[in-house]
Amino acid sequence: KNRGSSFPARIQFANQEDKQEFSKFPTKTGRRSLSRSISQSSTDSYSSAASYTDSSDDETSPREKTQVNSKGSSDFCVKNIKQAEFGRREIEIAEQDMSALISLRKRAQGEKPLAGAKVVGCTHITAQTAVLIETLVALGAQCRWTACNIYSTQNEVAAALAEIGVAVFAWKGESEDDFWWCIDRCVNTEGWQANMILDDGGDLTHWVYKKYPSVFKKVQGIVEESVTGVHRLYQLSKAGKLCVPAMNVNDSVTKQKFDNLYCCRESILDGLKRTTDVMFGGKQVVVCGYGEVGKGCCSALKALGAIVCVTEIDPICALQACMDGFKVVKLNEVVRHMDMVITCTGNKNVVTREQLDRMKNGCIVCNMGHSNTEIDVASLRTPELTWERVRSQVDHIIWPDGKRVILLAEGRLLNLSCSTVPSFVLSITATTQALALIELYNAPEGRYRQDVYLLPKKMDEYVASLHLPNFDAHLTELSDEQAKYMGLNKNGPFKPNYYRYQHHSTQSE
Repeated sequence: KNRGSSFPARIQFANQEDKQEFSKFPTKTGRRSLSRSISQSSTDSYSSAASYTDSSDDETSPREKTQVNSKGSSDFCVKNIKQAEFGRREIEIAEQDMSALISLRKRAQGEKPLAGAKVVGCTHITAQTAVLIETLVALGAQCRWTACNIYSTQNEVAAALAEIGVAVFAWKGESEDDFWWCIDRCVNTEGWQANMILDDGGDLTHWVYKKYPSVFKKVQGIVEESVTGVHRLYQLSKAGKLCVPAMNVNDSVTKQKFDNLYCCRESILDGLKRTTDVMFGGKQVVVCGYGEVGKGCCSALKALGAIVCVTEIDPICALQACMDGFKVVKLNEVVRHMDMVITCTGNKNVVTREQLDRMKNGCIVCNMGHSNTEIDVASLRTPELTWERVRSQVDHIIWPDGKRVILLAEGRLLNLSCSTVPSFVLSITATTQALALIELYNAPEGRYRQDVYLLPKKMDEYVASLHLPNFDAHLTELSDEQAKYMGLNKNGPFKPNYYRYQHHSTQSE
């Protein structure tokens, strides 16, 4: 099976049995880049075009079923524990691309730096996060886990984790009530109290604050990996309500570069091809925003021969775009000539109804930024416009004169809804999370106060060095004399904290 391919939805099955057999093989739709969850963190809808995992399952809610794993434990709640074997295969495939976590396991397995750690986690439950969870277990932690998004769980992976004894409460397609019930079951359990929190989106942290504030007496730290969750932590900190140290993994250098720049450079094309089969050569494209995400999108589109222009509010980013060979324009000046409009600003109302009215027939509009507020989609839900769902995540919006605009994923994150995120990128995020947990759990008293911290640069460098063997890359070592001349320690950190690893997209190719 081609990894991450989406099967055509029109496969005919000779009989029901074939269909059931087929449905056991999970497809990899609906991964998402883990850093992006502002304004949609837990209820954003995933593309289900190619997900056959549940088609033949019964409709009973997992909460009403009693299941046990082969060791006789029933401290979990997943869709179907019998899918564990398929989940195990998925996890093994993901491990191939996540060698850094595996080598971290090997290096630290002896000393078990997380012995005694009781981690309660709330992330996407996919084959890649399973590799992280199993790494934490191998390093000595006990884990209870739940999903940070009601659509993103791979049921067979949740089953595989439940089978090895992780208390998992998650299934694909939870209701909002299920979502909070699962979080509650993770935190509130007899004779077990968490001392570390790993969160994506801040919902778990929020629930503990609201319902079980006493848990924070035991908790040694929170590790948070999304923009939204980090924002919530800074708000708590400002209000003086943060009562434990927290580690902001979202803004570590390795994660930012990989998740935002390198990942979007690949997934923008992936998402557009899967949804529209568009050809890029010679197309007129405007990319709104030239931050990390915008740079990644522009360099990929340019490489395929698209004619790309950029909109930007910041003179520095605008100058970078000019030096990279992109014309910097105002959206109003070019909107009527464009074949594609792509937003990646993180702002709101970047594309307005008035601009949508002026687009030409067949223009493709999509969002790669954090939030689903960039394109004013609400303004399109008016009686004079007709919405036509063409396929999963693709709507044609038809004006009275017959003009059509093609809107992808209803303006939500394109690479989250319509494509997958490479395991290698998630490996960087997951390794960073594991090191942040180890750092907070083992830190001597007083090193971290009740505040939000960035991962120390030394750790960032370590994450990067763990990934170099993938490329058979060999680092040069400083001589004593050189180190002294530069005023550096031979083993790093090699850059001051204020150093920004800038690059221009044209040079990074």
